[in-house]
Amino acid sequence: MTIYGIKTCGSVKKAFSFFKEKGTEYEFFDFKKDSVDEEKIREWLKQVDLKILLNNKGTKYRTLGLSKMDLSDEEKIQWLVKENMLIKRPVIEFDGKVIIGFNEEEYKDIF
Repeated sequence: MTIYGIKTCGSVKKAFSFFKEKGTEYEFFDFKKDSVDEEKIREWLKQVDLKILLNNKGTKYRTLGLSKMDLSDEEKIQWLVKENMLIKRPVIEFDGKVIIGFNEEEYKDIF
């Protein structure tokens, strides 16, 4: 299992706590230290909708003024590649699945 995100994100912290409580081991991919490439983002988009993966409520989205731009889906993907902080967190890869965000009830069902 791999958790993608940043350590200071509230949702990522909740995911860490959840998995620690369950005794589940995971690898952590820190968006502040490394970035995911276009291939990885497109791989995720085979399972999740772009509207779910793109965090349009975050600070980075507002700072970049993306809400004022009429972006195509392809342009949104390019922004995700360029600015990984636009990716909703956490992204969890587990058993061939991709799970976006933290939802304790969903986590209980899956893990």
